[in-house]
Amino acid sequence: MTSTDVRDEAEDSGPSGYAAARLRLLTEGARSGPPRRTALAELTDDWLSGLFDAGAPGLRGVSLVAVGGYGRGELSPRSDLDLLLLHDGSDSDAVASLADRIWYPVWDLGLALDHSVRTPAEARKTAGEDLKVQLGLLDARHIAGDLGLTAGLRTAVLADWRNQAPKRLPELQELCLERAERQGELQYLLEPDLKEARGGLRDATALRAVAASWLADAPREGLDDARRRLLDVRDALHLTTGRATDRLALQEQDQVAAELGLLDADTLLRQVYEAARVISYASDVTWREVGRVLRSRAVRPRLRAMLGGGKPVTERSPLAEGVVEQDGEVVLARAARPERDPVLPLRAAAAAAQAGLPLSLHAVRRLAATTRALPTPWPAEAREQLVTLLGSGAPTIDVWEALEAEGLITRLLPDWERVRCRPQRNAVHIWTVDRHLIETAVRASEFTRRVHRPDLLLVAALLHDIGKGWPGDHSVAGEIIARDVAARIGFDREDVTVLSALVRHHLLLVDTATRRDLEDPETVRTVAEAVGTQSTLELLHALTEADALATGPAAWSSWRGSLVADLVKRVAAVLAGDEPDEPLTAAPTAEQERLAIEAVATGSPVLSLRAQTEPVPDETETPGEPEPLGVELLIAVPDQPGVLPAVAGVLAMHRLTVRQAELSALDLPDGVEGAVLLLNWRVAAEYGSLPQAARLRADLVRALDGSLDIAGRLAERDAAYPRRRGVLAPPPRVTVASAASRLATVIEVRAQDAPGLLFRIGRALEDASVRVRSAHVSTLGANAVDAFYVTGPEGAPLPGEEATSVARKLEETLRS
Repeated sequence: MTSTDVRDEAEDSGPSGYAAARLRLLTEGARSGPPRRTALAELTDDWLSGLFDAGAPGLRGVSLVAVGGYGRGELSPRSDLDLLLLHDGSDSDAVASLADRIWYPVWDLGLALDHSVRTPAEARKTAGEDLKVQLGLLDARHIAGDLGLTAGLRTAVLADWRNQAPKRLPELQELCLERAERQGELQYLLEPDLKEARGGLRDATALRAVAASWLADAPREGLDDARRRLLDVRDALHLTTGRATDRLALQEQDQVAAELGLLDADTLLRQVYEAARVISYASDVTWREVGRVLRSRAVRPRLRAMLGGGKPVTERSPLAEGVVEQDGEVVLARAARPERDPVLPLRAAAAAAQAGLPLSLHAVRRLAATTRALPTPWPAEAREQLVTLLGSGAPTIDVWEALEAEGLITRLLPDWERVRCRPQRNAVHIWTVDRHLIETAVRASEFTRRVHRPDLLLVAALLHDIGKGWPGDHSVAGEIIARDVAARIGFDREDVTVLSALVRHHLLLVDTATRRDLEDPETVRTVAEAVGTQSTLELLHALTEADALATGPAAWSSWRGSLVADLVKRVAAVLAGDEPDEPLTAAPTAEQERLAIEAVATGSPVLSLRAQTEPVPDETETPGEPEPLGVELLIAVPDQPGVLPAVAGVLAMHRLTVRQAELSALDLPDGVEGAVLLLNWRVAAEYGSLPQAARLRADLVRALDGSLDIAGRLAERDAAYPRRRGVLAPPPRVTVASAASRLATVIEVRAQDAPGLLFRIGRALEDASVRVRSAHVSTLGANAVDAFYVTGPEGAPLPGEEATSVARKLEETLRS
């Protein structure tokens, strides 16, 4: 059925005919995107025109006007109908009656309606008071009635907008900034709001408004296509959910991708991110131009008076060879010849970042259009300019995005294409892969004074996750890519080896420090063998911290930092020639020793609760108290079976979340007989206040002597307060880390964090008749990442088949 057939059916059959024609149009598989939005707008126009004509035969001085998205002819399946009934004020009663004859049929069909009834003067007055109303009227489109009345309003509104632009545009920019602060950046969110987030449809509409002011215009290349892609995604979201929603929730992404004919949800998100990046960059450039124009308008009269009416001379300050500053931007010098100077893009970018200035859009486009490719390997200056760019701190981000918007980054680093706009489905990560790499370089720039080779640190930061665009272990794939890239950009063979090692082992320190027993000599020896040299260890330490800080707030803390620093110190000692087989044990603190002696003396558990904080990184920015990390829980208990599940179960009963946990045997002072287990955990209340230490101890005593049925209590609570079903988490995974220790078998657990998880793990290990020698538990976002050093009853590592069997049974327990 053609569009004309559908519209005829709607006209012939009234509201019910419109509803049927609308449904048919939305379910046609052959039509989607702009054609369907246009057809739906035309169909709705015809229906509303019929309602108007039937409700006001012979009535003059009245028109029906579409505004906002409907005015642009962009009607998504569940879009609101934004309508203005415009009248000349001659017959208010007739207009009110006509409004009822239009609004009620719309409501009867369940369509969302944003409506108003105004004279042209009232419409202009309201627009002058409400910026959102004015923006909607900029897209006013005639539907029915007095065409001259509509045309007059459009002309007046556009004239008002242009006359008031110097005042209204800063107000619009502020509105955009406030919205971005609330909603975040569309190009990085896992569940983005397609309309409200920065780089979304609201920003695209704002750019149209700026263009209508005639003060500035947005970069047009790719902008219409980006906007169309976001509208297509919103259409598919409306159709798959049946709701008027703009938030692309995780559980709906696969369906939306299928509706659009895309491979999977990651492909969908990547397209959304790419579109958002185009709109965000266009917004940055446009608002910069608006500011420049408004500043020049304010200054020009004074300059003309000072210069006797002559044209003011624009100042150009040199920054580097072929690069100057002009009007607060970095532009190319008049004598610059990009076609003869392949290093110029990197030189201009480094100069801009060092000066903290944006790269001019015209300059970037000229560089992209005329600069020839760098030779392989790069000349030394090109490599030095790249390092300078990466080491410039926060300004690097905007400069890098300007180069990327015009395709210069992938021309310089072809492997970048695979990580560009690539989503990371991990609650710990707050950025896409490419932005995370740049953020890591920015963080690494803060550590360049503590390493001997800052150039290697910065380039490793840029490349450490480059393997995420390839299948398999990204560290292994990244090592190969980093070796190729490092050679291409001109590092010598020795430096290439160091860079590839840094990429290969960029997770080694933090994984080992948080998931392995640092008292086990094999742990330290393994890291030392992988790192190889003191200089590589120094670089890897700085890269580890930069990577974690650039990941998100859940990935780093003073606790993790202290564990990594402890590991680095131990590895450095081994690399300096200390015997790796000698245990590197740390003496217990006075408090730990006191608790252990009391536990031996009383024959029962002893514990203490203490608030744990870390210093504020920059007191000039956030003065006040140290940042709370939770509560440190120290427990000393005579060595006996069932300690781990008993403690974990008691904490779960009291609704305490375990953030980090360490379990280890404690060496007692000479003269004190007995064996004591020490548990050093960081906990936080799910809600409410923390329980008293005396209550925790009493319940722990009962749990250890068997008089407290923890499993039953937890099951009753889960039955009474079932958890809401959310996003389907991947299944838990339990593995045996071979060769991780000579003293014990290391079992690694990856699972969705949940109340009682550690209790279930501990009980399953107890049921398997294995002894937990030490445990290293951490929570990253919604993920539990745990390692358990276990032995058989005799204290020896488990045989291979038995270890595999224990891991398999534990995984089955967690899956059930």
